[in-house]
Amino acid sequence: MNHATTPDDIACLYQAHHGWLRGWLRHKLGNPDDAADLAQDAFMRVLKARNASDIREPRNYLTTIAKGLIVDLFRRRALEAEYLAALAALPEPEWPSPETRALAVEALLEIDAMLAGLGSRVRQVFLLAQCDGLTYREIAERTQLALRTVNKYMATAMEHCCLYRLQHGKTAR
Repeated sequence: MNHATTPDDIACLYQAHHGWLRGWLRHKLGNPDDAADLAQDAFMRVLKARNASDIREPRNYLTTIAKGLIVDLFRRRALEAEYLAALAALPEPEWPSPETRALAVEALLEIDAMLAGLGSRVRQVFLLAQCDGLTYREIAERTQLALRTVNKYMATAMEHCCLYRLQHGKTAR
């Protein structure tokens, strides 16, 4: 007999077997919260899968569904545990403290002010040497300047920085 499931069919099935299924799951899982969740999920599957009135052995049918849900639960938990273990194995990101960040910003602003008085080519040569760690020869090749010009620009930049620090009360560190 293949007729549409009525709300009464579902209500009867639920009332007759929900308590039993939840108890069975609690016994299997040892956790009443998981048991309640899986019992609810089992009845949701019954609603989606077939006509409740056509189920001949409701407890066997619910047990089969519940066993599948238990397997799914343990698979999901194992996957979550592996994911969390992988995350735990990653190095913690190291963020500078607010004080360190403030000091870095202050230093960058001071450097910017110091370099603002240099011409753009002199500043470029100076930054290539100081920040990128290029040799004077590498700077000459990259900028297509003569090596003698790179030397001159570096001397100009160094002199400018020293004078800036003296004028602003900064001493060499």
